[in-house]
Amino acid sequence: MTTVAVLGSTGSIGTQTLEVIAAQPDRFRVVALAAGRSIKELAAQAHAVRPEVVAVADESLVGELAELLPAGVAIEAGPDALAALAVEAEIVVNAVVGFAGLPVTMATLSSGRRLALANKESLIAAGPVVQAVRTTPGAELIPVDSEHCALHMCLRAGEGTSRLSRLVLTASGGPFRGMTPQELQEVTVEAALKHPTWSMGPKITIDSSTLVNKGLEVIEAHELFHVGYDEIDVVVHPQSIVHSMAEFTDGATIAQLSMPDMRLPIGYALAYPDRIDTAFGSMDWSTISSLSFEPPDRKTFRCLDLAYAAGRSAKTAPAWLSAANEIAVDAFLAGRIGWAAIADVIDAAMQVWSGDPADSLEAVLQADMQGRQAASELIDSGRFDLETFSAGGTK
Repeated sequence: MTTVAVLGSTGSIGTQTLEVIAAQPDRFRVVALAAGRSIKELAAQAHAVRPEVVAVADESLVGELAELLPAGVAIEAGPDALAALAVEAEIVVNAVVGFAGLPVTMATLSSGRRLALANKESLIAAGPVVQAVRTTPGAELIPVDSEHCALHMCLRAGEGTSRLSRLVLTASGGPFRGMTPQELQEVTVEAALKHPTWSMGPKITIDSSTLVNKGLEVIEAHELFHVGYDEIDVVVHPQSIVHSMAEFTDGATIAQLSMPDMRLPIGYALAYPDRIDTAFGSMDWSTISSLSFEPPDRKTFRCLDLAYAAGRSAKTAPAWLSAANEIAVDAFLAGRIGWAAIADVIDAAMQVWSGDPADSLEAVLQADMQGRQAASELIDSGRFDLETFSAGGTK
């Protein structure tokens, strides 16, 4: 049996990973679980799968967690605890939310294990640094994001990138597709959290609504597959059935299709190069009446091009953008700024990007801190407050 560590186990990807493993009880065994603060959920998972060890990022919760766990389960705690579990299993599922997932990515690849990566921010922010540890003997990175897993499948079927013409990432368009900038001034947190096709955590759901998520995925595709930005396109596909496509030099396009179900890419990443025996996201073609595609509205959803620009700038620009976006999303969820201000905060924060190279982990961590500080200062200035912000800037 293959041993698995699920880090970020109480979130959307983590819980679905445990569902996939439960459906394949003779193939995978969970030996480690980790979460940030959700100790009741973590303890319930520990009772269900009986891991050898669990970790919680918040050290103050250790005592309470210990009382909830089954006997014999060890506890690790602290900011480095999640990354420490990367050596506990043959496969590590990194489902940690945001930049906090970077230490897990680095520790897993550095220890020569397979990384099932659902944490796009770590690869986006620290691309050059992560690329170096991907060369560690035994290290293997299989993407769990539905779009990148789809591209992995397409390139596998098309014999790699040697005759590749372009990659095409599909986007659902989010809950606000077709809305005008004026209409978007009034959207609520509740509305932004209602994704039309996917069930995801709050942060990634908001990112999908602004299309920053798709922009980050463009950077991730560049880092994963070593394809230039001019050869990576985005197309809106509201049905979320075609998960991405690869076009080759002879004009042929290979696409991966399935119903929206994150358990499919999770299972693919766990079993690769084999496949699991349980069908997740299988199609009933008698119910599929149409598949439609349209270009993204780049003027209204400006975050997409902000991400392209950061990717082309390279160095620490992606880390700065990812950090600024996390701060802006947190401020929106907290009711401090409007949805339409997220792009403006990111844009303004990128105007003061330091331009530093991403030549070390310390440089990436510094850029993340500076990007967060820049965005926080912009928000604290009141420039983007709900009472003062309007389309195009401040009143």
